[in-house]
Amino acid sequence: MMSADFWRNKTVLITGHTGFKGAWLSLWLSSLGASVVGFSLRPREARSLFDLARLSELMIDIDGNVCDLPAVERAMVRHAPEIVIHMAAQALVRESYRDPVETYATNVMGTVNILEAARRSACPRIVLVITSDKCYEPSIDEATAHREGDPMGGHDPYSSSKGCAELVTSAYRRSFFAAGKPAIASARAGNIIGGGDFSPDRLIPDLMTAASANCTVAIRNPAAIRPWQFVTDPLAGYMTLVRRLWEDPARFAGGWNFGPLDEPSVTVAQVCDRVSALWGNDIRWTTVPDPEMHERGVLQLDAHKAARELPFVPRLTTDQALVATVDWYKTWIAGGDMRDFTMLQIKSLGARDD
Repeated sequence: MMSADFWRNKTVLITGHTGFKGAWLSLWLSSLGASVVGFSLRPREARSLFDLARLSELMIDIDGNVCDLPAVERAMVRHAPEIVIHMAAQALVRESYRDPVETYATNVMGTVNILEAARRSACPRIVLVITSDKCYEPSIDEATAHREGDPMGGHDPYSSSKGCAELVTSAYRRSFFAAGKPAIASARAGNIIGGGDFSPDRLIPDLMTAASANCTVAIRNPAAIRPWQFVTDPLAGYMTLVRRLWEDPARFAGGWNFGPLDEPSVTVAQVCDRVSALWGNDIRWTTVPDPEMHERGVLQLDAHKAARELPFVPRLTTDQALVATVDWYKTWIAGGDMRDFTMLQIKSLGARDD
């Protein structure tokens, strides 16, 4: 579990706090004594961890759109956060094909608005922009893990928008925040799994839906390899990075990868079979290729910089991440208190920063 000494009484503005990762982070920081201010649209799905964990009782909950610069500025000035963690995003690849304009508006201009509001208000001491492992330009050799200095890019609108967000963050850091006030960093992680993710067209939510509805899951690319990680690991990485930025902004500003370290590759098919075994019944899946969806066969991050310099090392293996994820959904199906159970997982599985 993270130490409360650093976070206690600090005001933290989290954009996207009603989303999957944002809800986990909001609960975690609230438990450490931080004053958490959330700025986000309402959850899109009928179910959300934000609602299941009753997070509006624990934090300041602002219904706002990061595309609305005046609204972002008002929140920044009124609450004067010392730390801003920008997580709000249009986070679905398929949706980016359906609505590229909204994807770029949210992921690119939303990032511009957060950084511009920080510049105008001069409130935050730290701004951490969360992007994605898909921000990198695909390389010819897919087996090579991306390092922080690799070119930004992306084939589809979602990936491209995340690459653009990285470029925006870098430009603001060098143009306006070169003195480190505030300290600006970005964090890149992907294929984050855990309880409370109800988004469509994502592997784990689709498998959990199949388990409860006795239906077959359509899998586009069962041979694809991804850097699977339980939600507490990248969040602990982000929190560790914030603490290091507070201590030494000049050293730790910049881009950081967070992901598994030197773990054997795990395919989508292996994840499906393991989740089925953990659930205890035969979750059926079938291969249904989608030629309109461009997907890389292998996507891997090199997270050794974070392990070496922060230092931060993920705590859970892929199998442990899958076990914890299935445990969460089983508890939810059984009618458990999901604030209590999510907090139990944070306490038992969350990495330490000290």
